[in-house]
Amino acid sequence: MDFHFKTKKTSIPNRKSSWRNQAEEMAARQDMVERTTVIFKQILPPLLKKLSKIPDPRQTGKIKYEMTVLLLYGIIMFLLQVSSRRRTNREMTNPIFIENLKITFPELETIPHADTLARLLEDIEDVEQIQECMIELLKDLIRRKKFKNYLCKHQYVIAIDGTQKYSRDYRWSEHCLERHVGKEGEKHAQYYAYVLEAVLILDNGIILPVASELLDNKGYGSETNKQDCERKAFYRIAKKIKSIFPKSRLSIVVDGLYACGPVIRICKQYNWDYMIVLKDNCLKEVWEDAEGIMKLESENCYECDWGNRHQEYRWANDVAYYYGQNGRNKETFDVVICDEEWDEVKRNSDEIEHKKTRYAWISGKTINKYNIFYRCTEMARYRWKIENNILEEKHYGYEYEHCLSYNWNAMKGYHYLMKIAHFINELLVHSELVAEMVKERGVQQFIKDLYEALKGAVLDKEGIQAAISKKRQWRLVPSEFM
Repeated sequence: MDFHFKTKKTSIPNRKSSWRNQAEEMAARQDMVERTTVIFKQILPPLLKKLSKIPDPRQTGKIKYEMTVLLLYGIIMFLLQVSSRRRTNREMTNPIFIENLKITFPELETIPHADTLARLLEDIEDVEQIQECMIELLKDLIRRKKFKNYLCKHQYVIAIDGTQKYSRDYRWSEHCLERHVGKEGEKHAQYYAYVLEAVLILDNGIILPVASELLDNKGYGSETNKQDCERKAFYRIAKKIKSIFPKSRLSIVVDGLYACGPVIRICKQYNWDYMIVLKDNCLKEVWEDAEGIMKLESENCYECDWGNRHQEYRWANDVAYYYGQNGRNKETFDVVICDEEWDEVKRNSDEIEHKKTRYAWISGKTINKYNIFYRCTEMARYRWKIENNILEEKHYGYEYEHCLSYNWNAMKGYHYLMKIAHFINELLVHSELVAEMVKERGVQQFIKDLYEALKGAVLDKEGIQAAISKKRQWRLVPSEFM
């Protein structure tokens, strides 16, 4: 059986600017803003309409900026990756930037002070509604079948993983989690915010935020050692995912932390497929049973080449797993092992090194030689994309770990605004209207150039309005640009 695999995207060309003079540069910046404005004009209005329905906690007579304007301002902070309150005040209030921004976002007559948004987020009674607006936008796109051609075997693949937002050596909020770090005998308390993230992974490389669940310790008394944790948060986020995809075919990909009975039971109750990493030191009895079955059913094996890697698969069907008090609960699933080896040139050397590694997963569907390559090499390994996505949010402009506010409510609000901005940027950079620009510059440089165009170029307002009037529809590109 022949398999096709996705090759890595080539690097951005290392060359000088293609613009020969100022006129060409100005024309290119104008074209970039025109194209992105067309996309924003189609994505943002439904979102702003949803945001306008969030109850405003402020006194009516003292309002200078509508709440929708403030929330849009917060989204633009992250959209253009100016993700700092101080930097936003310094750079986004320049006259040229304001005039250009008004062309693209007419709702922004003036730019508010960053602290105004912070105070609003502190006071919103149910800040979770900001995230609900993003979820509704996602559901709208699903209903409009925007992702129909980019599903993985006609399934929505959802990856879930947790990550730390930031930590301090003092308790800044009653909601934060506590741990003890340092050498033995010198340990001290550390307090941190932790988030469980769920993303939708499409087959053309798009990774869209679906939901965030912040671990919250407020409900746990200080007299006990119990705290909120990833698994507890998984049960909460699973309900959200089910409400977003009530009848859709769904595949969950998660790491070894979730290889446990309750998680598997939830997936089965919701009729979800799943691929869960099975670590060597996890579920000892399952490992013993699976390896015993593999020895008895030696025909359950498959070999293939994937690029320069040779893969050897073995699997065991219908492995029983007992859990709970006295093992009264039972689940059955398949266990698959992949032994992989390849040759690799060492860094700073011409020497070739032979490498080996092993992967193992729990599968929610029956494994056979016809589906094993797809389920393991593509579907299960899509879990790595959420790790790359989190790293992007931490280190490439979205400032995931930056403490924009020590108020827990405001912190959550900023987090949801950041997720909305990342959601919109994913749709933007994978749109046909800007595909060639993104391919030439790379995603990060494209967003930076867009910001620089808005900040420093004198744009032609009539040209932007003419571009909008053409009513070009944005479509997702079939190839991968990330």
